[in-house]
Amino acid sequence: MSGYGFSVLDIQAEPYAAVPQLSARLRISEATGQVVHAMVLRCQVRIEPQRRAYAPSDETGMRALFGDRERWADTLRPFLWMQCSTTVQGFRGSTEVDLPLPCSYDFDVIGSRYLHAVGEGDVPLSLMFSGTVFTRGSTGFGVEQVPWDSDTRYALPVAVWRRMMDLYYPRRGWIGVDHDTVAALADYRARHGMTSWDETLQRLLAGEREVTP
Repeated sequence: MSGYGFSVLDIQAEPYAAVPQLSARLRISEATGQVVHAMVLRCQVRIEPQRRAYAPSDETGMRALFGDRERWADTLRPFLWMQCSTTVQGFRGSTEVDLPLPCSYDFDVIGSRYLHAVGEGDVPLSLMFSGTVFTRGSTGFGVEQVPWDSDTRYALPVAVWRRMMDLYYPRRGWIGVDHDTVAALADYRARHGMTSWDETLQRLLAGEREVTP
């Protein structure tokens, strides 16, 4: 079994993708010097919220995910953000490759809610790799698996994620709701002569605040 190493050199927003996407620049090394013909690489990207500190301004968004601050010692646990994959061309020794990280602004996805809640600083990521490696074997062709313990960490600046979302959704977010809810909102908007969804929701929120004791 060959020895593979993975490290993240940088993560940046991809400005020309069809959907919101970050791009992780990976460095992959192979310790024995054998020729790697190709690699089908898979990756699980996990967020490790317990590995950073939080400002008081983060508490409102964090409370919905992890409860009150006094519970965070028990509730802040790593969670899966995304699964992604790429194909690596042949190399000997080491190579660099871009790993696409497709992102969602759907607030039903815990990763999106967490990144929106955190005001600034870095988000601790853990990237765990698996996949298939095609090498030169004793019969001319060999196949082996990426070792199960192949992983690395990276501190993703929240500002990078925010810049990416601003490229695709300038000053906007997305909330998935039932078709009946959409129809009711559209009817409410039409009956009150409102010109935008923002105005519609602000009117409804204002009414809720008025009746809250």
